[in-house]
Amino acid sequence: MNDKELFENNCLPLYWLEDEERFKAPVKKDLQTLLAELEDIQNRIDDLSAKEWLLAKQMKFHQEGFSTH
Repeated sequence: MNDKELFENNCLPLYWLEDEERFKAPVKKDLQTLLAELEDIQNRIDDLSAKEWLLAKQMKFHQEGFSTH
């Protein structure tokens, strides 16, 4: 069977399936849950900023010949 025949027989090929995650209804969350998620995101941003600063400092020492290793 070709794709047209499959479609006409209500048999859709697997590659026609959409990602079901996109079509799920959004989950409603209460304010406390959203605030906790926001705080977690902020903590991750702070951790990444600290790592970025440390790497920049180490790179500067390495480029100037003051490598700690």
